[in-house]
Amino acid sequence: MRTTAPWGVRAWVRAVVPAAFLLMGLLLDLFTPPPVTLTAFYCAAPLLAAPVLSFRLTALYGALATGAVVAQTYWHVSSAFKSSTVAVISVLALVINRIVAHRDQRVASATNVAEAVQRAVVPEPPGRAGALRISARYRAAQRHALIGGDMYAARETPHGVRMLVGDVRGKGLTATEAVAVLLGAFREAAESERRIEEVAARLEKALVRERAGRAPLDPVEGFATAVVVEVDEGPPLGIRFVNRGHPPPVLLGPDGEARYLAAEPALPLGLGDLLPGPERVERARFPPGSQLLLYTDGLSEARNAVGTFYDPVVRLDGRAFPGPTELLDAVVTDVVAHCGGALDDDMALLAVHHPVPDGHPAPRAPRATP
Repeated sequence: MRTTAPWGVRAWVRAVVPAAFLLMGLLLDLFTPPPVTLTAFYCAAPLLAAPVLSFRLTALYGALATGAVVAQTYWHVSSAFKSSTVAVISVLALVINRIVAHRDQRVASATNVAEAVQRAVVPEPPGRAGALRISARYRAAQRHALIGGDMYAARETPHGVRMLVGDVRGKGLTATEAVAVLLGAFREAAESERRIEEVAARLEKALVRERAGRAPLDPVEGFATAVVVEVDEGPPLGIRFVNRGHPPPVLLGPDGEARYLAAEPALPLGLGDLLPGPERVERARFPPGSQLLLYTDGLSEARNAVGTFYDPVVRLDGRAFPGPTELLDAVVTDVVAHCGGALDDDMALLAVHHPVPDGHPAPRAPRATP
């Protein structure tokens, strides 16, 4: 399994490696015959420092390397050519350091813009909707790639609390445009349509219409998997959902039992014309103390070093969490550990908690996990 060193350890290693080359060059110069040329070790110190350390530290290593070579003329035979070579390499290392710093600034600026776009297109859902508590997470697979096709939304409507989690095929701005189309259609349909299947049908029509009228949405890849969920106003609360080719939701019961909410197979949004028919609505109970986990395939298709997929039901069964935030914190930590610290795909998570009302008995304790 792959492991990732903490940032503090990485910084310490980056600072020590150039010094190790410099020390190695000094020791070898002291214990080898004069004709042996060890200029490469002195040149390596500032060059290794340039892309990972600050300008001052790079200049320090360059000065130490050059000074060490110049000082050798007093106790060892050293040519002027060797000293000038190390000096020129040290200056070159400073130039490289400035180029890398400028590039990092541009990457940071692009990352900030991408994050702003992602937050504008996929805003955080409210922490509460009706009797429910809600929390969401978006985790990008690549450190500097925040724009993707994963999405989530939750709204309190006259028809209950309605939620959407989906994944548009593709990456970058094209996928983000499709996400914006689907989320816009969801916000409108969730308020106006009385039945959850009609909300899903509106999403299908919106994506097909946008794909036909705009070139950026590829006619072959312009589709999205999604699950549309409605929690009625109750009590007792119940779940109604439509699954369009998306990984099944996970229901974590009040006793800690985790299970999938299975649905009949259906085509993703945008491909409904290949198999026309009414939307299939599934139902499930949502008792007090339960939590519902919606996610994209970045979670369910995360693999460890031996190729084993992450199974949220297996990993969550028998566990209890006080709220949706704690549930998502545990899931993110667990899946990152499962993958060895690096995700292969973006993932969006939405957790919904039905808290136990005041004055009601607390749910049974979770079963012990083997």
